[in-house]
Amino acid sequence: MPIYATQAGLLSAVVTILAILLYTYMMIRVGQMRGKHGVAAPATSGHPEFERAFRVHYNTLEALTVFITLLWLATIYFHMLPWLPALVGLVWVIGRFIYMSGYMADPAKRSTGFTIATLCQLVLLILAVVGIVQTWMAVTAT
Repeated sequence: MPIYATQAGLLSAVVTILAILLYTYMMIRVGQMRGKHGVAAPATSGHPEFERAFRVHYNTLEALTVFITLLWLATIYFHMLPWLPALVGLVWVIGRFIYMSGYMADPAKRSTGFTIATLCQLVLLILAVVGIVQTWMAVTAT
């Protein structure tokens, strides 16, 4: 059965959609802040509220590529607890939401959400590596 048709695959698909929805919300906020503070594109600086929204959006874009890659590598290869990559991914989404909320309120308050999301990426990396090594060993043993 293909991974996308399994419970683990479906759970990770839902988490992927949630991450994309959060990112889309951040993108809309950047546009709103541009309008609110008169920061015309292509400018990336201006009012501090706009700059915070822009940084949240851009930093999430930087993290999103690594996150989605690790989420799916862990989903495909880590089979000991097949639901675990999706759970860690959900916590990543929550962490990025906390990061966004904290950063928008005060840049000094961004570290909690950033730390949660970064730790989740590290856990997904470990799960992916463990799963790949286990699969490698099983494939080469036959």
